Amino acid sequence: MAVVYVARSAALTKWASDVGQGKHIFKLGVAADMDETKAVIDAGWAGERDWRLIHSQEVPDLEEAAVVERLLRKEKVIDPTYYPKLKGASGVFRITLTNVQNSLLVAKAMSADEPLTDVKVKPKDIGEYMIRNALPSPS
Repeated sequence: MAVVYVARSAALTKWASDVGQGKHIFKLGVAADMDETKAVIDAGWAGERDWRLIHSQEVPDLEEAAVVERLLRKEKVIDPTYYPKLKGASGVFRITLTNVQNSLLVAKAMSADEPLTDVKVKPKDIGEYMIRNALPSPS
């Protein structure tokens, strides 16, 4: 089984904020297993070594290109050819918090247990949102 993961770098987030990309920058990727996931995150991307795993999920074998393509329907990817800092790192997304908040509000509305209140988005919520929208819908 493969692992779909979402990672975040504080240093890359600061850089992205400085160049006008916002502060909600996350990397979506696919690895063969958790050991490979940890190794890839420790190696880092875009010259940054402070990447941290936000969320991961085991899935049947998928390719990273297909997962990134599915998430592109909802969110914007930062083009690694336009920003040399990314050095070819694919799957780096600029997440719109409004989309994540709307997704959480709809989930709350569908649940009869929780009252409909304002939602504060955490990085783990963003990771779950990214993975949920990147995976093929169960059939």
